[in-house]
Amino acid sequence: QVQLVESGGGLVQPGGSLRLSCAASGSIFSIGVMGWYRQGPGKQRELVATITNGGSPNYADSVKGRFTISRDNAKNTVHLQMNSLKPEDTAVYYCNVRRSISQYQWRDYWGQGTQVTVSS
Repeated sequence: QVQLVESGGGLVQPGGSLRLSCAASGSIFSIGVMGWYRQGPGKQRELVATITNGGSPNYADSVKGRFTISRDNAKNTVHLQMNSLKPEDTAVYYCNVRRSISQYQWRDYWGQGTQVTVSS
């Protein structure tokens, strides 16, 4: 019902930068919080950053000060600017969009994931 297309992943050296993008399409009305999650090899999926409709961001401690999340509500897109990348940032990054169905009901949608590899 909601399709998310991610782009921007790749291989980068430590200290480098990448910019991830995610575009939502389909039943995109009532979209709420958007965010990015990641899952490294053998690890649980973890929160990287989220951003509210009004543009208020929240970051995991491990990326705070290095990553910046932003969104464009008119274009239904969310971005993650990643600077000063570390090998520990290596993971598959997933875009997440929450859509409100009713006052107390919502549904989460996930992108297919994009690989980010930080290595010399």
